[in-house]
Amino acid sequence: MSCSTTILDRIIARKRQEVSDRQDNQAIEALYERIQDQDAVRGFTERLVTQAQSKQSAVIAEIKRASPSKGLLRADFQPALHATQYERAGATCLSVLTDQDFFQGSDADLKAARGACQLPVIRKDFMIDPYQIVESRALGADCILLIVSALDDAKLAVLHETALSVGLDVLIEVHDERELHRALALDNRLIGINNRNLHTFETKLEVTLDLLDQMPDDRLLITESGILQPQDVQLMHSHGVYGFLVGEAFMRQPDPGVALTQLFEDLA
Repeated sequence: MSCSTTILDRIIARKRQEVSDRQDNQAIEALYERIQDQDAVRGFTERLVTQAQSKQSAVIAEIKRASPSKGLLRADFQPALHATQYERAGATCLSVLTDQDFFQGSDADLKAARGACQLPVIRKDFMIDPYQIVESRALGADCILLIVSALDDAKLAVLHETALSVGLDVLIEVHDERELHRALALDNRLIGINNRNLHTFETKLEVTLDLLDQMPDDRLLITESGILQPQDVQLMHSHGVYGFLVGEAFMRQPDPGVALTQLFEDLA
């Protein structure tokens, strides 16, 4: 796959059109009004930090129907049920995919999942415009994802500031050393290291391990993608990593909550 036609490039191109369509449908001023009717945010970062500092797995359990690289993950997809399964199993937070075109997600999935439990929820989507950030808060999200590889430094800073202004926590996602240094320029506690290359979708746990020595002590590292068996969790624990984002390994199983306790033995 050439660099000019990667999956991420296609997602971002489609997202620009989607954002334009949404702005035509509802003005940002209306979103700010909707925020007034939302519940208080649940402390996404705070809960992860508290769990990780106790040297227990701080798990962001993901709810997603499909992915561009793996196709349909779960035909029997019930966001509210999966949220309660994860909560009972000891998840710290939830991640819900809302991208429709590439992940078969929806805004309704996020609202259903958050409404069914007491866990903080991150809206997992491809943020490229402040409109989406305000929209995320209006939907009830507690946190948003910013993917460094999809943004230049100026846009990254603007989106980060917009999130803070509406009370959202932020998970900044990186994949390599250069992206990590860009992320660290922002004052943000959560840094996600995605072991999956979003241009090729190749996954290697070494991506996290290779960047560990460049992670400041005042940031909480969340390792993302490729955590598939207890040995992977133990490997991360042995290197002092206690923050995890896991989706595929759970969503392919009959009961995602049971799968969580089987993968994270320290939470069983």
